[in-house]
Amino acid sequence: MADPLMELSGVHFAYDGASPVLAGADFRLDAGQRVAVVGPTGSGKTTLLHLMVGLLRPTAGTIRLFGRARHEESEFAEVRGRVGLLFQDAEDQLFCPTVAEDVAFGPLNQGKKRDEAVEIVRRTLASLGLSGYEDRVTYHLSGGEKRLVSLATVLAMEPEILLLDEPTTGLDERTVGRIVAILSHLPQAMVVISHQKDFLRQVTQTTVHLRDRRLTPGETGPAAP
Repeated sequence: MADPLMELSGVHFAYDGASPVLAGADFRLDAGQRVAVVGPTGSGKTTLLHLMVGLLRPTAGTIRLFGRARHEESEFAEVRGRVGLLFQDAEDQLFCPTVAEDVAFGPLNQGKKRDEAVEIVRRTLASLGLSGYEDRVTYHLSGGEKRLVSLATVLAMEPEILLLDEPTTGLDERTVGRIVAILSHLPQAMVVISHQKDFLRQVTQTTVHLRDRRLTPGETGPAAP
């Protein structure tokens, strides 16, 4: 059996002075696997994604990415181009003056030449129905448009793992359908958080429940409620 892309073993986490969010959480993500993480509001789903990419550090336990345990910032920084995180709040993802600059930021930092980055921006925006948005001022976009541009910044880096935190928030039904079509044809492994059950059924294969500070496997097949 091939090694997992990501593995969490006995992970504990608590914010300073607060009750534990995770207490002995275990999780495994294999190549091509699409997992929905479901649980009540405030159960720690977003915290879990931030631990996976090293924005937070566990108080105990181990996080392994691509076959190596990751503990220090330098070890997580090494793989962040391979793990794309879509933040729950688009304002946390967008920081450049224009859409094109935001989407090009990741590819340029991966070492792509400027003309390559320009083509990646064009192609990625077109796939999301955002052709012609290159010179739009990010600050002036609607909430739904910001959500789509945020997703574009993640997809432009072509990561091996996608961590998607409420990817359809603020989007209309037609745009959600476009997102479903895009995600369904991507080869990447995914961990997806969403309160939209129909969306999860269409884009994920298995469900993990975050309950009582642990992760409990759910049914195999389209994500269960």
